Amino acid sequence: MRASSAIRLAAASALAATAVLAGATAASAHVTVQPSSVPKNATDQTFAFRVPNEDDKNSTVKVEIDFPVDHPIPSALVAPVAGWTDRIQTTKLATPIHTDDGDITDVVSQIVWTGGQIAPGHYQDFTVDLGALPEGTDKVVFKALQTYGDGNIVRWIEEPQEGQPEPKNPAPVLKLTAASAASATTAGDATAAPAPAAAPTAPAAPVAAKASTSDSTARAIGIAGVVLGALGVAAGLLLGRRRSTGTAA
Repeated sequence: MRASSAIRLAAASALAATAVLAGATAASAHVTVQPSSVPKNATDQTFAFRVPNEDDKNSTVKVEIDFPVDHPIPSALVAPVAGWTDRIQTTKLATPIHTDDGDITDVVSQIVWTGGQIAPGHYQDFTVDLGALPEGTDKVVFKALQTYGDGNIVRWIEEPQEGQPEPKNPAPVLKLTAASAASATTAGDATAAPAPAAAPTAPAAPVAAKASTSDSTARAIGIAGVVLGALGVAAGLLLGRRRSTGTAA
């Protein structure tokens, strides 16, 4: 009896765990923008809208990404996706954006992909190069509409709120963090780089001086030895002559 109860409990726990995992997978399978966070001064402005297929039977046949108008994006370039046709829509601003290159009156309002299919259990990345990131905000909220082959449309348009549970159909959000100082740091490192290079050459001078001093000392000792040797030979010859003269007398 105890064994049967234990088996039933284990089976129930396994089913519960499976349900939790399935729920977590479904909750996380929504349209997102990759990467989801970049510095405000990021130079690489290429992003991908990742669209997963949550339907078990029908393929995704249309993807629509709506751009914000409160913090507009002036322009976009779309990377081709095999089997899909893309179309960029623009809108005219009531108040132009002033830039060093002139005023911008038309901005991107929507990009639509049609003609292809995302099969169940698969996802597709739709890559876009944004002309410039908007200023005066710490996030860009897009809205995505995903159309399935049976006509069902899933609207990923709910903006997540700080400190609140994730909504059922969250919108893709690009977070803009504080400007990165990486470029300035790199420039500073490049300026300071020559300093360490000079350090190894500084001790070289004393080493060379030591070598020069040692050579001079060796040469002096050698010369002195030669001189002493010569003097010894001369003294020997002189002493030999004196002995010869004394013997003869």
